Amino acid sequence: MTLYRAFRDEMMAGGAVDEPGANPKSPRQSVAVLSGIAVVALLIWLGMSNKWSLVLVAGLLISVFLHELGHFATAGWAGMKRTQFFMGFGPKLWSTHRNGVEYGVRALPLGAFVRIVGMNNLDPVEAGDEEVSYSSKPYRWRLLVITAGSIMHIIIAILIMMFVYTVGGRYQDTGVVKVFAVTEGSPAASAGIGLGDEILSVNGTKLSSADDLRTTIRSAQAGDAMTVVFKENGPGDDGSDKTVNVVLAPHPTDTTAGIGYLGVGTDNFGRDKLGLISASGHVASDLWHGMGRTISGIGTVINPTNQWTQLTDKNADPMKRPTTVVGITQVAGDIGDRDGLFGVLEVLASINVFVGLFNLLPLLPFDGGHAAIATYERIRSRKNRVYRANVEKMWPVTVVVLTLLLFLTFTGLYLDITRPF
Repeated sequence: MTLYRAFRDEMMAGGAVDEPGANPKSPRQSVAVLSGIAVVALLIWLGMSNKWSLVLVAGLLISVFLHELGHFATAGWAGMKRTQFFMGFGPKLWSTHRNGVEYGVRALPLGAFVRIVGMNNLDPVEAGDEEVSYSSKPYRWRLLVITAGSIMHIIIAILIMMFVYTVGGRYQDTGVVKVFAVTEGSPAASAGIGLGDEILSVNGTKLSSADDLRTTIRSAQAGDAMTVVFKENGPGDDGSDKTVNVVLAPHPTDTTAGIGYLGVGTDNFGRDKLGLISASGHVASDLWHGMGRTISGIGTVINPTNQWTQLTDKNADPMKRPTTVVGITQVAGDIGDRDGLFGVLEVLASINVFVGLFNLLPLLPFDGGHAAIATYERIRSRKNRVYRANVEKMWPVTVVVLTLLLFLTFTGLYLDITRPF
């Protein structure tokens, strides 16, 4: 089989072509081992650079495994023959056989795959396997099996969100004005206001948001004395309320004449732990709105015009740029440093939603492409005639999709390296 045909058949059938067992003396296996060592070294370096980035990568690998487990398990329930379950792509590092299935690891951790017999007409079925092939099963089973990976991503996101909301708390408006930054030498620092403290009132006016505090301070003049009541919540504090008189200083950067300056950064958002019922409602609502934003974002990100704008315009909206694992781990590291494990888990949940929906695009080589083919075959089939599509005719479109994906990947990688978030 030529390299071209092998690549085409793998893309259309959703798995690697059969190959001999790994021979430790072969050049191909030597490349695989070196690639594996390089990957392990990168993971070690990532963990030493920022532990939260490594946590996210570990979560992504687990998510990829569960995606393929969804395909594998549902194919077994449907009575389909499975021949391979591999983590990674490229040269084979290690494999073992059990009950007719080859389980293993390949050198490049860029995904995973499960090979199911007879995905389409480019995946020939051996004699005796006709009744256990993917294409022989009813439409409902084929649709379930091919969408099971995306379903798993949504389930993962739901479980992560439930854990975060009930154990760590949902990030939302708490109605409490909490200090997250204090400028050295500012009136606030001189008055003893510290990190983590809650500002309760200013001049007798109760505060419920950072905007309330900002408006109150900006309405006063430098030199004005203000009575500030705050709760001490910093390290070593007992949580008691404290009242201080603060004289506002001139603002160091705002050129508005006479504007006062307190010298604190505040936020009224924080984590609020929820019960199971309340968490379930918020998870459903947040997931629904998140899926809507994701669908809109996918349309924007994959648009070649948007990609070109991102490459050529340094002032392009960073929220519309494509990104890769490099950029995602950078963001996760920053979020983890600020918000700990729960923040990183929320990033992981959002990635699972994105991947789950992105994978349902009705084009090969995505799972959604196989689902679209199964649906088309179901529509064209009649009671006495089963229609089977010739997927070889779809290969040119698949090449276009792969080209766009490649361009998307290199665009994201270039931006992640040259213009990090």
